[in-house]
Amino acid sequence: MRHFVEELDYLRSRLLEMSALVEDSVYRSVLSLADKDPQQAQRVLQNEAEINRMEIEIDDLATRLLALQQPMATDLRLLTSAIKINNDLERMGDLAVNIVERALSLINEPLMKPLIDIPAMASRVQSMIRKSLDAFVRRDAELARTVLVSDDAVDELRDAIYEELITYMERDPKTVRQGINLMFVARNLERLADHATNIAEDVLFLVEGVDVRHHAEARE
Repeated sequence: MRHFVEELDYLRSRLLEMSALVEDSVYRSVLSLADKDPQQAQRVLQNEAEINRMEIEIDDLATRLLALQQPMATDLRLLTSAIKINNDLERMGDLAVNIVERALSLINEPLMKPLIDIPAMASRVQSMIRKSLDAFVRRDAELARTVLVSDDAVDELRDAIYEELITYMERDPKTVRQGINLMFVARNLERLADHATNIAEDVLFLVEGVDVRHHAEARE
């Protein structure tokens, strides 16, 4: 029994280390765009390999514990949640790389407009990510619920960015390539928010045993 508890503690610690790396990648990806900083972009690309390696390690550990220990109740929910959160974190690392790729393609040309809205959206998304992971650490259901509520606001920010960029592109066809790149950045930020929401939903399942996927609870 003690060995199983120690294994669960190790699993949590590895998930937290992975989440810290993902948070760092998301932050640096937006910084690489806003500051036109290739060094920040390079750090994100370096993080990706470690994130991928950790995903495999965590998945193997959680799967092995499921198969060998046959956990019940809360321990079972922890392991199934850990597997899903692990997958979400890996995808978030990929999305940070996607943002970096767009940033690098724009690094040598002047921006078509001041980058105010995208960093503002990124700040909201980073807050969602931080809250969802803090909720997991603390097993805080109420904090997790605040993440669910924030998702709609991020969608609205994405739509506003799309509309403004389309206006610029219609006015000046030379801005189309850059506008499309920035739209992809906004789309990747929105997808990051979706993954933060997934983690918050997993926290609610872990803590309360309730399934609130597709915002069933948030709409009540």
